[in-house]
Amino acid sequence: MIKSNLGYFSKIEPFGTVDGPGVRTVFFLAGCPLRCLYCHNPETWAYQNGNSLTSDEVLKMVKRYQAYYGKDGGVTFSGGEPLAQSEFLIETCSLLRSNGIHVALDTSGVGNPLYHEKVLDQVDLVIYDLKAADSDLYRRITSQPIDPTEVFLSTLQRVGTPIWIRQVIVPKINDTEENLEATAQKIATLQNVVKVELLPYHTMGRAKYDKLHIAYPLEDTPAMDIEHCKRLNESLIRRIEEIRNTNR
Repeated sequence: MIKSNLGYFSKIEPFGTVDGPGVRTVFFLAGCPLRCLYCHNPETWAYQNGNSLTSDEVLKMVKRYQAYYGKDGGVTFSGGEPLAQSEFLIETCSLLRSNGIHVALDTSGVGNPLYHEKVLDQVDLVIYDLKAADSDLYRRITSQPIDPTEVFLSTLQRVGTPIWIRQVIVPKINDTEENLEATAQKIATLQNVVKVELLPYHTMGRAKYDKLHIAYPLEDTPAMDIEHCKRLNESLIRRIEEIRNTNR
């Protein structure tokens, strides 16, 4: 585990608008155990890679931008997988929240379960990347078993943190009725879900693979049609409500 008072970042985006509510400073932490087929940030895979900051340095940076956050904005920790640096995350999130700053965690839920509850106790919102509800499809997409993220999700339900759920939709991989039904069934069982988003797969990260001399897994896969993805999103939300209404 990376030293608790030093975090490693692949990049920092001062004024993000898509990684949580309002205007946010987004810290992309280094390190990720997953190898998702559609990952567009392969430079974040390596641990202890990139710039390093202490928790105090993060707070100092955030305070420079805090005036832009308004009532809805704040800080988001993304990645990579931020749970790869859980000790640093616990310390830093606690410091930010004690200074009145809203904290969101953008995660796939893969990390050391010993730290899950302590992390969630210091987070206002979880943006949960639901790779797949089906275990076989999950392994196909991520190259890893589904069990670790299921452990995180169980803890998340127990703690009760508000959740945004996201899933990247890739043509001919998970844009199927089977995946959408499994996803709807899964989400319908979860509490504290305030938003559900299907994100269209894009190919903008392909150049990074070339630069890093890594084979691009989806070389022959086109970008997901944005309008079709929106329709799938609407259908998914309707199906979630149908399931919930049936189970009441």
